[in-house]
Formats: sequence, structure tokens, C-alpha cells
Amino acid sequence: MIRMAVRTSTSAAGMDTEKIRQQLDRVLASKAFRQVDRLQRFLSFVVNETAAGRGDSLKEFLIGIEVFGKESSFDPRMDPIVRVQARRLRSRLARYYREEGRNDEMQIELPKGGYAPLFHPMEGAEPRHSVGAVLASRNTIQVLPFVDNSPAGELGPFCRGITEEIVHTLTNAHKFRVIPAGSEEERRDAVERSAAMRITGSVRKSRDMVRITAQLIDSGSGSYLWSASLDRKDEDTFAIQEEIARAILERLQSELSAGGRARTDRPTENLAAYNLYLQGRHRMNQRTEEGLRKAVEFFDKAIAEDPQHAQAYAGLADAYGLLGHYGVLAPAEVWTKAASSAAWAVLLDEDSAEAHASLAHVKSTQDWDWLGAEREFQRAISLDPRYATAHHWYAMSCLAPLGRLDEALQEMLLARAIDPISSIISRDLAMTHYYRRDFETSLEQCDRTIEQNPHFPAAYWTLGLVQVQRGDLDEAAAAFQRGLQLSPQSPRMHAAIARTSGLASKRGEALRILAELHDLAKKRYVSPFELASIHFVLQQFEEGFEWLTRAFQDRCFELIAIKVDPRFDTLMKDSRFRELSAQLGLP
Repeated sequence: MIRMAVRTSTSAAGMDTEKIRQQLDRVLASKAFRQVDRLQRFLSFVVNETAAGRGDSLKEFLIGIEVFGKESSFDPRMDPIVRVQARRLRSRLARYYREEGRNDEMQIELPKGGYAPLFHPMEGAEPRHSVGAVLASRNTIQVLPFVDNSPAGELGPFCRGITEEIVHTLTNAHKFRVIPAGSEEERRDAVERSAAMRITGSVRKSRDMVRITAQLIDSGSGSYLWSASLDRKDEDTFAIQEEIARAILERLQSELSAGGRARTDRPTENLAAYNLYLQGRHRMNQRTEEGLRKAVEFFDKAIAEDPQHAQAYAGLADAYGLLGHYGVLAPAEVWTKAASSAAWAVLLDEDSAEAHASLAHVKSTQDWDWLGAEREFQRAISLDPRYATAHHWYAMSCLAPLGRLDEALQEMLLARAIDPISSIISRDLAMTHYYRRDFETSLEQCDRTIEQNPHFPAAYWTLGLVQVQRGDLDEAAAAFQRGLQLSPQSPRMHAAIARTSGLASKRGEALRILAELHDLAKKRYVSPFELASIHFVLQQFEEGFEWLTRAFQDRCFELIAIKVDPRFDTLMKDSRFRELSAQLGLP
């Protein structure tokens, strides 16, 4: 039965304050809130203040100081922590009432646009939603029962012995988290929740010989990582089971060492070159204009130190490509440099995952060679399954443009599992949900990214896009303004503010920013894609298509996702749009 909220009370005034506090204690003790200290403090503060009759005083400034320990100089317009955490709190409360609290007598609700909670008596039952989590880590293994394929079906005990021996061997290796096998439903649920890899197999028999086949499956992609068979005489059962378990252990250890190559090994013996390379990667991951320009400098210096350093050439290709993608330089200025650097990296080291990922990125974003890009991305992943950028860019610059959004999501989840502290991977996971039109999940992921790195401008840009699609233009404008404060030179951020102003019927403001961008384009590169998007919002379709045509001539990075980007849904039926987007060569 579906739970319905009987909204007969809108504040603490008509409710028993003791019952409110009892419900608060129940919520705080739940699994949903057990390990989120800041949300506990937030909820406790607003509930207790409202129960004491002070709900009207709950403003961002007060909450920032009392809950999050901000100084008296705290400015909610500059620091969105309260709004971000409020969204997380609403999401966490919704999760609690879907699951553990579905039979509670009272619901605590934090209404949108305010911080004074509402309290409702509840009746009925809330539908339970299954929640699938990302792969916990690469060392989480699900061991499935081996199948008895013998003609008489007499090898059941032998199959169970193999499974038990594998579990015993992996558990004692102290490197793996082994999930026990149960019913089919339990096994499927365990894989969804946390298993990075699955072990399965079968046993056949012919006369006195048994053939044991074992497979290792990547849970994220569903692909086989390894398969092997072993023929043995049906004599020493224990020895055969131990041999299979050892073979699987060795293979897993090889997988965890990144395809046989330890990721901790330096790609060059020149320590100075290696340190410069790392500094280049760090600056590039900031995804700011200054950071990308600095990254080019560091990679150039690394190559000067060691001209045979393939990964430095790959980094240089990536940095040049991103300078074009983020509208810092005209694509024509960086195409040759990015492509030649990526090709040189592969020539220097054919077995470098970084080199093949860089070449794949060039093929997809510059050449629109989707088949060639996918082949190179898969080569990079096969060389080093632990290289997060290969999974990340495979998702965002190949699978998403092709409309294969389920596969893109799986690759992004793998990238995040490998590199959980990467701000750009976290942000692009939100973008993947955005392309899937799952705006609520995208919003939650934006909040997580901002909580992890509140000074990352790209996260605020995505947050603004999501809020536009949700129809919350005030929140969208605030997100873009915060992004602009962190990246004041970004034409992309200025254009986003102009689009939001146009959607909010602030046409004069949008036209003013558009004129400023046209003036700016005389001094530096401004992506025609951004100008086109503003003209479209202002219903200036002739100008919009004129600038969109120039964007295709420039091969602007944003175009590769144009068929999945919600901003262009309204143009899909326009023949001019279809003719232009056909140039991408997408299915």
C-alpha cells in the first residue's frame, strides 16, 4: 500500500514536542543517518529550533554559523554550503522514509525554499525503492557456485569443494573482500551492491578425466576478464581444487596490479621529469584556464628533461585538447599539437594506457572517428584497467555521444571507484545522470562534488545546468555566479548566466552579456557554441543556427554531446539542426 502523508499539521505548533523529539531520535539512530555527522547536526538544530518556536529565525547565515562552524564573516551568497547540505538532507530524509521509516507515525520534512521543518502524521506504507551502489573497490569478489555439467550430475560435492577452496584461498590472502554465495537473488543483489568481479565456472567429466573451466567477470561491464580450463584425472580431489584456487588467486593479483604493470612504478627513470609530469597532471585536473596553461608548461618541461617520456607526451596531448574543449584556445590552434603529441606518445610506448587513451580522446573529440576512438579506449583499458581517465573519457567522449548512456554510466562508476577523490570524475558522473534526464540524481552528485571540492568551478556549471532543467532558475543563476567568481575569465560561465537570464525573462540582461561576449570574441577565442546557445534561448533562431554552423566548422568540443544534451531537445525536430548534427557521423 502506498504511503500518503496526511498534511494536517504544517509546523510544530499542533504537534506534541515530545513526539517530535522522539521521532528525531529515531531518525538520527537509523542506518541512513548513522555516519553523516553534519546532516545529523543540521537536522537536530532545525528540528529543535522549530520545536522551541524559533523556526522563523532559521536562515542560511544562522545555520552556517551554528551548524557548520562558519565565522561571523560568512556570506551565504559566496559559500553555498547550507543550500548544498539542505539538498542532501532532503534526499537523506526521503531515503529514510522510503526504507527504515516507512512505518513511522510521523514524517519530518524539510520544505524546499526554507529551513523550518514540517511535521506530518503518516498512514499507509511507503514503497521500498531498491538502491544500487557503485562498485566498492577492485578487490571485492563474488564467488559463485561452480556448475556440475557431468552427464550423471554426480559432481555436486566436487563443485562445492572448488567454491569453498576458492573462498578459503582468497580470504586468507588478506587482499580481497569475499562475498559469500547464497540464493540466486542474494547473489545478484550482492553483485549490484559491491562486487567488482565475479568468479564462476563449471565442471565436466569424461571417463576418469574432469575438465574444470573457470572465468573471471568484470561486474561493471559484464565482460570476461579471464577464462581458463584444466584437465585432470579424477584421482586427488583436494589437489585439483587447490590448483584451481591458486590459479584464480594469481590471476586476481595480476588484475589488481593494473594489468600486470604496477601503477606505482615511475614511467621514467628521470625523477625531475616524473615530478614535472605529476605537477602537470595536478594542474590539468583543476580544469581552469590558468591550470590548463600551467599544465602545458609542466609537460613541456618534463619532455625537455626526458624526450622519451611517453606519458608526458600523453599529458601534453590531453592539456592541449582541454584548452580547446574549455574554450580557452581556438580548436584550430590545438588540434595539431594534441594529435601529434598523442601519436608520439603511442610511438614511444605502445604499451602505455595513457598514450592510447590520449589518442582515443583525439579521435573522438577532434576527428569524430567513433569506431577508432572506441578501439583505442578499449586498448587503453585492456593495458591498464586501473587507469581511471581511460574509463572516464571512454564514457564522456565516446559512449555518451553515441547515446549508449547505460554503458557510459557504468564506465563512470568504474572511474569513480578507481579514483574516488577526482573532482572532474565526480562532476562528470553528474553530467552522465544529466544526459540520462535523471536530474534529481544529477543534483545529488553535484552536491557531493561541491562538498568534496567547494572551489571547483566546473561543478557549479553543471549544477546550474541541472537546476535549469528542474525549473529552479534562481538556484541556477546562483550556481553560475559562484562558478564565475571562481573562474572569472570563463566565456562558458558568462554564457550560462546569459542563457539563464533569457529563460528568466530578463532579456535585457541576456542581451547585454551577449554583446559583451561578441566584443570579447574580438580579443580572444569565444566558442561559437556558447553564442549559438544564447541566441536560441532568446528565440533568435537565424543567428543561433549561424553560430552553430560556425561551431561545427570549429569542431567545438560541446558538439559531440549535442544529441544527448537536454539543452537542445527543443531543436531536435528542426531540419537545420538535423543537417548540422549529421556531420558528427553518429548513429
